Amino acid sequence: MDLIVAVDNNWAIGNKGELLVRIPEDQKFFRQTTMGHAVVLGRKTLAGFPNGLPLSGRDNIILTRNKSFDVRGGIIVHSEEELLHRLKEYEDNDIFVIGGGDVYKMLLPYCKYAHVTKINYNYEADTWFPNLDELDNWELVGESDEHTYFDLEFYYYKYENKNPVKL
Repeated sequence: MDLIVAVDNNWAIGNKGELLVRIPEDQKFFRQTTMGHAVVLGRKTLAGFPNGLPLSGRDNIILTRNKSFDVRGGIIVHSEEELLHRLKEYEDNDIFVIGGGDVYKMLLPYCKYAHVTKINYNYEADTWFPNLDELDNWELVGESDEHTYFDLEFYYYKYENKNPVKL
């Protein structure tokens, strides 16, 4: 299982239920990377998608505590145990965790790779991703040259978990 996330200089990922910024090149990278795979997300992350609908071309596995929640085109699970059981139906490299903060924290130990877009800016935020540079079992294994979107600089980084937990 892998994860994909965009963070700012402080590893912030969101504010008031929204992404910090939308960068078309990064959105294209996200789409190309996750297309044809299963994506794991929370209900609040889904609510931020266009019309609150699952992403096309991917199996959307949505974690919510709300037992009455339903959405066309999504696979709904209600607990970490149910989620982990469902994920066993997929090949490990066919799963991408895409947010939000609680889902990332829950599944981080199971992830082999983290695809991190680092945006060189400090946003106002209320949701953060764990700083992989400070975690002993995560190692930076790849980085891109600088990319720009207007006056924003951003980079693509790939981290590897040296000891992922097996599903």
